[in-house]
Amino acid sequence: MRISAQFDGGNIEVINQDNSNDIQLAIRKDEGGEFFQWFNFRCQGPVGSRYTLNIVNAKDASYVKGWENYQAVASYDRQTWFRLPTCYENGQLSIDLTLECESIQIAYFAPYSYERHLDLLAGIQMHSQVSLEHLGLTLDGRDMTLVKVGNGDQNKKNVWITARQHPGETMAEWLVEGLLSRLLDPDDATAKALLDQANFYIVPNMNPDGSARGHLRTNAAGVNLNREWQSPSPNQSPEVFYVVNRMHETGVDLFYDVHGDEGLPYVFLAGCEGVPSYDARMAALQKDFVSALQMASPDFQTEFGYDKDEPSQANLTVGSNWVAETFGCLSNTLEMPFKDNDNMPDPMSGWSPERAMYLGEASLTAMLAVVDKLR
Repeated sequence: MRISAQFDGGNIEVINQDNSNDIQLAIRKDEGGEFFQWFNFRCQGPVGSRYTLNIVNAKDASYVKGWENYQAVASYDRQTWFRLPTCYENGQLSIDLTLECESIQIAYFAPYSYERHLDLLAGIQMHSQVSLEHLGLTLDGRDMTLVKVGNGDQNKKNVWITARQHPGETMAEWLVEGLLSRLLDPDDATAKALLDQANFYIVPNMNPDGSARGHLRTNAAGVNLNREWQSPSPNQSPEVFYVVNRMHETGVDLFYDVHGDEGLPYVFLAGCEGVPSYDARMAALQKDFVSALQMASPDFQTEFGYDKDEPSQANLTVGSNWVAETFGCLSNTLEMPFKDNDNMPDPMSGWSPERAMYLGEASLTAMLAVVDKLR
């Protein structure tokens, strides 16, 4: 067998592959050495061959509960992703593989490559209401790109959407792709109604360096971007620095920060109830938005999620909290699972790129339900 991770977003180290029933692998740590859980690699071998792939450092991963009831994703054509039999025992994550073709890609979740990111930007720029703004360069010299949808009318509401602050949470950019597809559909009445009332500012990938390097949570400097919003640094967290400065120029009426959660097998929102300025108006907007998203997508639920912060106890270095406090607006972190969605399980694919894209489309319905109340 040949195993390789020398490609965009790849991450694995081969420890020993002498025994096909015990191929020993390890996940490479993010820059900074604090986080690791993302893996993404290709296996090549004869059709019909059977292997057991053991990730031997799984017990030391950032979110060990993320391995419970987890199944690795795989694809032969890098288009359709399915789940492989996987179990976590004795500190190892074991993946059972029988090759149906000579080459297969295996990952923590369906990858969203930097090339696909560039394809997304190139495709949407053809739309008459889209313009691409270069915000600056990352530490590795990649472009930070802002997608602007709308005519920039200052009387309209300003909706900001960010994804992949944590680069291994690839479902976030899949969601943005679905959201943009609907938002730019000239025949979609929801999209038309939203663009009549709002300008959209979308950063599909907040962490291009971490994405290309195969990181779970950090950028090229080993910094967790979602703890940088109160005082971003052009030397350590330029990605947040650029976005914060641009937000101050436009103002924000609605913020939607899209993520994935390793442990919880559900789709849920984390609101900003704990920011000091949280008031009855913000609470009413939150209630209306949550209700609308529940109606728009049965994948979304409110029973399971993070504990709400106590009043004035929110961590203001977190993006959604900082935006809520700074702009007094409706602000949420959306979380999706790496596993299956236990509300509506799918044993074949679990939570998938397709379901994330549909959730992106549904998110626009929820935004339309509140857009006229935002300011």
